[in-house]
Amino acid sequence: MQLIIVILGAILGLAYGAYSDGFIFSSKICLFAGLTLIMPSLFNVKLRDVQLLWPHRIVIIKSLFLNYLVLPIAALGIGLLSHDFGIAAGLFLLSVLSGGGMVMHWIKKSHADTSLGFLLLFINLLFISLSLLMLHGFGLYSSSYFGEAYAEGPNVSNFARAVLILLVVVPFVASRVVMLIEPVVAVINRYRIYISNISIFVILVYLFGLQSSQTLFELYEFEPELIYVSLGAVLGFYLVTFIASMLTFDLVSKYERSAFWHSVTRYITLALVISTFTINTFGVSMLLPIMMAYVIQIPLAIMIDKRFAAK
Repeated sequence: MQLIIVILGAILGLAYGAYSDGFIFSSKICLFAGLTLIMPSLFNVKLRDVQLLWPHRIVIIKSLFLNYLVLPIAALGIGLLSHDFGIAAGLFLLSVLSGGGMVMHWIKKSHADTSLGFLLLFINLLFISLSLLMLHGFGLYSSSYFGEAYAEGPNVSNFARAVLILLVVVPFVASRVVMLIEPVVAVINRYRIYISNISIFVILVYLFGLQSSQTLFELYEFEPELIYVSLGAVLGFYLVTFIASMLTFDLVSKYERSAFWHSVTRYITLALVISTFTINTFGVSMLLPIMMAYVIQIPLAIMIDKRFAAK
């Protein structure tokens, strides 16, 4: 279902932009994403869950090591092989955004530990600042390899504060306020899957309807090979991610299964939202690996889930 929403949203957004002037970029899309995608997931994050850090410190350390060192290094290597600044940036952004909107769904289905799952979700949200810093470092030190300018124009550091406020601070504060009104929380939790799907659809239509996104048509016309390069890069990245996750975590443990899902899945929609700030910096080809991640990650997660069910 989500894959259909992704494809439909992208097509409608591109069609709108092609037959109109397109949307003008606004940072309000981050606020929208923060309140509709991130805030509901924070209802289950309790401050007392901090006490889980020490008992599960080994699992958490392994998760952080894999998600913020091993996978970014793998994405960097694969990105450099693509010889395209945008594709490499999109892949690197995926590598530093762990988990995702559906990660708790897969954690629950595989009978992993949900308390640790929510804690890891919150930790990864807090680490958005680190993710942005790493993306900034990627642009700063790899731009010369691709023959592109980065530091001279708008770059990640220009938008980091706004992204942190809109995607972390505001959703967390809003979640604490809304939690004081139990009927509202109950309604949001009841229709959460629908809210999430509608939010993803709106974000995709907006993103692909942006004026800058219309250059995807030019990319398809003049550099169609980048589509295949991007597909190969994303397939390679997910293969490395899956193998590294299998080797890192003991899937017999319900706690390590939670961490496993936070590694084998990436926060694709959040990557799309953040890319709205940086598409003019890295180029429109940055969208290609993020788009293709939907097509690869969702079937991969379904196959992994079936494997757990078979056991």
